[in-house]
Amino acid sequence: MVMSIIMTPPPLIFLLILHGVYSADDGWGVTYSSSHICALKDSTVTIKCAYKYPPGYKITKVFWTKVNSPDYSDLSNDSEYSERIQYLGDKQHDCSVRLTDVRETDSHEYYFRFITDKTKGKWTGIPGVTLDVTGESERVFDDNNVMNDMRRISVVLCSDLQVESEGERVMEGHSVNLTCKSSCSLSDTSTFIWFRNTQTLNDRNKKLILASVRRENAGDYRCAVQGHNLTSPPRRLNVLYPPEKFHVVVNPSGVIVEGDSVNLICISESNPPVHTYSWFKENQTSSVGSGQMFSISNFNSSLSGWFYCVAQNEVGSQRSAAVSLTLKGNMVMFYSIIGALTFGAAFVVVFLLVWRIRWMKKRNESRIDHHSPPHNSNKTSDTVYDNVMTADQSCDDSDYENIEGRF
Repeated sequence: MVMSIIMTPPPLIFLLILHGVYSADDGWGVTYSSSHICALKDSTVTIKCAYKYPPGYKITKVFWTKVNSPDYSDLSNDSEYSERIQYLGDKQHDCSVRLTDVRETDSHEYYFRFITDKTKGKWTGIPGVTLDVTGESERVFDDNNVMNDMRRISVVLCSDLQVESEGERVMEGHSVNLTCKSSCSLSDTSTFIWFRNTQTLNDRNKKLILASVRRENAGDYRCAVQGHNLTSPPRRLNVLYPPEKFHVVVNPSGVIVEGDSVNLICISESNPPVHTYSWFKENQTSSVGSGQMFSISNFNSSLSGWFYCVAQNEVGSQRSAAVSLTLKGNMVMFYSIIGALTFGAAFVVVFLLVWRIRWMKKRNESRIDHHSPPHNSNKTSDTVYDNVMTADQSCDDSDYENIEGRF
């Protein structure tokens, strides 16, 4: 038997491919879409159906009825069905029917019956179609009729929606698929709703694919079918990752005095939690301690150095950055040496600056003495000039006298 389901919300419609269930009597028969249908609660079920009868007969009445119904009563006249059942066929060959707002109490075997204009021209399509609705846990049969019922009815027990995954634990960075399933054959064309904790996800497919899982993907996943109140129970997804984002805390912090007790605490994030902490000192291959807290009592200079921790869980391990532990005395000596060197360097710089300034000053004074005239030089020049003029004048007067004497 071939069965295919098409669901289109809202409402959710089950459409099944026809297969033959014909009477042995020639010319009479009913063909149902399937001998059994499994449907979700609150969904809409459409059963495709066809019927035939010999020539010369005229159809006067068509209707659907159910098993154990007295006198094959018409479901459209039943108060439980009248507002929910719709005959889609005709009075020729099509006997399809639609049932909306499917309830768990609708789990029965249903038949199509038609009546013609002739006295014996009546037919009921037995065996019929068994409808089972999500949430039904069992079908109870009367002991006297159990063999007859088992012959005519193929019972499908339909459970609630379930989220199935390849496992509840997945490594960060790996992929995982979650599938919304039911013992009812849900179609891939249905619109699904996915939830993580209280958050509604954007995916609307039957299968939720997480290609590269992150720790933020951890949580309880549930699925539902759009247009229905049915929601699956939660399924936990646990994302595993090795220790990371961890550091070492020194307690007490600050300067360590010889004889003090020092505690080193390794803090990390991991899932599952870290089960082993190991402590190491730089340049040493063997561990110096274990446990999340490493304690050193009566600290002395021989214990000074750089320390780090290695955290490990079942999926991996990581080491922290190293922290330095140094005695106060050693630090004082260290800072004293640094201070002395700094002071010495500063003294040399100041000395060179002073020497440079003095040298530049002397150099400038020497240049002034070499190139500048003596003090009151202008006045001296004027005196010399006056003397020269006086001498010339004396000379000129004498010459004039001599000239006059000659003449």
